[in-house]
Amino acid sequence: MSETEVTTAPRPLLLADGRPADRAWSLDPALKHLNHGSFGAVPLVAQDRQELLRVEMERSPVVWFPALPQRLAAARVELADFLRVSAGDLALVPNASAGASVVYAALTLRPGGEIVVTDHGYGAVTMGAERLARRYGGRVRTARVPLDADADQAYEAVVAELCDATELVVVDQITSATARRFPVERIGAEARRRGIPVLVDGAHAPGLLAEPLADATYDVWTGNLHKWGCAPRGTAALVARGPLRDRLYPLIDSWAAADPFPDRFDQQGTVDATAYLAAPTSLAFVERTWGWHAARRYMDDLADYGARVIGSALAEPTGADSAVDVGMPVPGMRLVRLPDGLAADRVEADALRDRVALELGVEAAFTSFDGIGYMRLSAHVYNTAADYEYFAEKCVPVLGQWAREN
Repeated sequence: MSETEVTTAPRPLLLADGRPADRAWSLDPALKHLNHGSFGAVPLVAQDRQELLRVEMERSPVVWFPALPQRLAAARVELADFLRVSAGDLALVPNASAGASVVYAALTLRPGGEIVVTDHGYGAVTMGAERLARRYGGRVRTARVPLDADADQAYEAVVAELCDATELVVVDQITSATARRFPVERIGAEARRRGIPVLVDGAHAPGLLAEPLADATYDVWTGNLHKWGCAPRGTAALVARGPLRDRLYPLIDSWAAADPFPDRFDQQGTVDATAYLAAPTSLAFVERTWGWHAARRYMDDLADYGARVIGSALAEPTGADSAVDVGMPVPGMRLVRLPDGLAADRVEADALRDRVALELGVEAAFTSFDGIGYMRLSAHVYNTAADYEYFAEKCVPVLGQWAREN
């Protein structure tokens, strides 16, 4: 949790006209939405902007598609400004996993070459690394990092896996399953000293961190704008500054293949790119309505409060401590330990997510790490303290019953 635990409910954020913040979204009012971190949520102003763009595209596709690269280049300037990077370093990709796939497609491993990942890595990205290793007869080496490891311990655990055979390091900036940070700047600096490229999976970073690429010492970073940034789904950035930059190509070859990075990513045939064009609308909406600094502070306070309320409710019937010691906590996300018998692995965690949504009417995230199940809280501006109080009162007793049945 934060250094100062939030014990009183944060006051809900309001829109400029005094309405509750959730009125700016089209989320189902019959559900409680406590899992912004998985897929995000798109404000109505960005949905409307994307729909207008789609109408324009369908009205005159022969005009639309030839002009699209110039429009995407202009959108990249706005998105780069939000991330505080150069537009010349930023390409647009559908999601962070696609960004990782672009990097994997650019690499050729030596026989026996190794890729270092961590046991906190996002499953799909790790699977891509494993496929790359199999393609060239290499191997993936996994750094084991305890959940409560601090920055020094996490750094040492990853660096300990580096050797002469290492050809790529893949590390999360903010982990999905365990809601913690990694010291990617220090890891990147050491890898660079050894001549090893680093891919940083920053899927959760845009919007959650004010400057996700500040002091960047790594070669490639990829992050989703459709999570905390609330952009239309299928909007992510790929930022490349190192030697790999000129070897990165979009996953679809098109007529811009001979153009330099990142321009060659701006032409992808008949792909619907309206999500990219509407993304700045989402980012500007949050800034204009509350300001990103205030929004992040609210999300962090609310996640802190939610973890305390739900954790206390989970501990009440059993006396077991549900608080989780996360070594490098992040704003807006928290873990609460579940009772034994729930979400012991990824398959069980996903099944619990689906059951809670269908039977309890709550969209929530459940994860596992080292055989222990957790509820991952991820708050956004449209959430309120009442959402977490509801879960504590109405859903926690049911979770306890399901755990006993197992």
